[in-house]
Amino acid sequence: MLSEHLKAHAVTHAPTPQTASDQARALHAAHPAIDLHADTLMWTRWLGYDLHSSHEPPLWRSVFGGHVDLPRMRQGGLGAQFFSLVSLPVAKGIRGLARVVHEQIDALGDAIDRQPSALRLARTAADVDACARDGAIAALLGIEGAHALEGDLDQVDVFARRGVRYLGLLHFSANEAGHPAYGHGRRDSQGLTPWGFDLVRRCEAAGVIVDLSHINRAGFLDACAVATRPPIVSHTGVVGAFEHWRNIDDAQLRAVADKGGVVGVIFDRRYLGGDGLEPVVKHLRHILDVVGEDTPALGSDWDGMIIPTSGLADPRGLPSLTDALLQAGVSERTIAKLLRENALRVLAS
Repeated sequence: MLSEHLKAHAVTHAPTPQTASDQARALHAAHPAIDLHADTLMWTRWLGYDLHSSHEPPLWRSVFGGHVDLPRMRQGGLGAQFFSLVSLPVAKGIRGLARVVHEQIDALGDAIDRQPSALRLARTAADVDACARDGAIAALLGIEGAHALEGDLDQVDVFARRGVRYLGLLHFSANEAGHPAYGHGRRDSQGLTPWGFDLVRRCEAAGVIVDLSHINRAGFLDACAVATRPPIVSHTGVVGAFEHWRNIDDAQLRAVADKGGVVGVIFDRRYLGGDGLEPVVKHLRHILDVVGEDTPALGSDWDGMIIPTSGLADPRGLPSLTDALLQAGVSERTIAKLLRENALRVLAS
């Protein structure tokens, strides 16, 4: 069974981190990185994946999962992780999607209870900073797809009370809010539904950040037009670096930036358009060139059935990405923003 295979690849010692410069490691020490999207709790709920143990990914080329755990986060200077809460609407009208989300939140709670000094639930920018001061990893929560609300706007408040800080409007299937960029129910010309507009307003009232990953372009621009608080794109590539249905164009970048939001660059080589650290730098540099240093962030999509680009199979590679950015002429100030400060600003807004 895959669950046994995953457990067999947990190691009791910390693996050797990738080589990185003292300058890069100092930047991560001063600005512990925030990653906007990893699906690790899906594996914890399904397979008992242990966040507190070091793992080596069980499958060839680190595909699909086994990417994130606390020991490797510490080695890579990753101080805070947004854990995405995934539910899969495999049949029209299926119920129980909200329950699946609650079960993943419960799984995180169990992990926190086991070692509360090592891992904490964070809701605010102040919480994230407090975790950094105390040597704990900050765990934040986001829901991937408004289908998890099961058509009930009141669920936004229910999940907000449990610590959810962002809600992705779409995933890979249409729901009450609108249509995906790709997947079941794709309708490129149709934007947000009236319920979708109401959902944006309800999220903002509840202090839940609107995540525009996976939504079609029309719905994306609709959401930005009515937003009064900064939205995010938690995990994406950009068309200006590589043209792909999954990636967003310059008008979408500007729409997010105009509202003070951030865009997390994904680490999946299929959407980056190449392998290695250079394609990630290319996407980040394009965001910098188009909308400036206040918009780029990290959005790995680790543990989300991805094929990670070489060098970023897990958090240990983040200081090497920082070195690649330094070598590309990106300033320390800008790197500090894209590692941490931009995401913190949106959390505090």
